[in-house]
Amino acid sequence: MKIKKGDSVRVLIGKDKGKEGKIEKIYPKGNRVLILGVNEYKRHVKSRARNQKSEIITITKPIPISNVALVCPKCKRPTRIGWRVEKGKKVRICRKCLKTID
Repeated sequence: MKIKKGDSVRVLIGKDKGKEGKIEKIYPKGNRVLILGVNEYKRHVKSRARNQKSEIITITKPIPISNVALVCPKCKRPTRIGWRVEKGKKVRICRKCLKTID
């Protein structure tokens, strides 16, 4: 995968279009990412015991990785990711400013 945990990304498609955040978790099997504060839903939780109260909690759900773009730390623009081999090591590069990301 071209995006890693801790990368800053911007949402391109969906109800949270334009929002930015850091990746908290990646689900490679489902090609999804979890971004804190993006794609939040309310869930009504019923009380299970006598002393527990019913409440409404906020859940953050993962979104498809194709709906986000990495924000380059150098040029601060959403970009696609390319690869370059430097000193025998494969590194990620920004497609807009051509600077290394790692």
